[in-house]
Amino acid sequence: MKKETVEIQKELFTEKSSALKKYQQLIVGRSGLMQLVKYEFIMLIASWVPGALGLVLRKLLYPMLLKSVGNNVSFGQNVVLRHPHKITIGHNVVIDDNVVLDAKGQNNMGIEIGDGVFIGRNTILNCKNGDIILEDHVNMGFNCQIFSASSVKLSKNALIAAYCYLIGGTHTFKDLDKAPLEQERESKGILLKENIWLGSNVQVMDGVTIGRDCIIGTSAVVNNDIPDYSIAVGIPAKVLKNRKEENVS
Repeated sequence: MKKETVEIQKELFTEKSSALKKYQQLIVGRSGLMQLVKYEFIMLIASWVPGALGLVLRKLLYPMLLKSVGNNVSFGQNVVLRHPHKITIGHNVVIDDNVVLDAKGQNNMGIEIGDGVFIGRNTILNCKNGDIILEDHVNMGFNCQIFSASSVKLSKNALIAAYCYLIGGTHTFKDLDKAPLEQERESKGILLKENIWLGSNVQVMDGVTIGRDCIIGTSAVVNNDIPDYSIAVGIPAKVLKNRKEENVS
């Protein structure tokens, strides 16, 4: 289990550094004037541009910010990049409009996106000193969110419907003299194994492993591990049947 306190508000309002330095720490993730100028220039001339021209500009310029980018990668309009030097993207990837790729952290690895991945419009991948891994052919629908304070991994061929939320961390609340916001954050991480399907509005809580070839019904809240080949529904999610047994019968 990973435990730490990373409070963005304190970083923003501390008097120890200038506004420019705070911006670089939170957004760019690297010090130095040239790093800042490069980031600002590329985002200014490419991020907002619509149509085919915007797609071409981002395809040419975004790899200059990212750790690595494969062939045939498409970036939609208004894609947000934070700590982009910790973002790796494979081949044949589509990142739709208004997606946020936030690899922020002090000592994390960041975001790793495999080959053939699709990330739908308005989806947010948000690291708070954690890591997010999307293996090959993960397909994420619109308006999803992944939060990671340690590790969230979606294995190959995961199908994530719209409005799903994977919550890879939580605040402790044992001290009654402090608000939960002021207490230590802990994270066990989340693992989704191969070939899973999450229906729309599913929430997966910290510490959960969902086994391979599972199907989770719409609006379920998964707060415990789900065995391989299960179909699970409800709040909290309960296993209805095993797909292997169903096929045998």
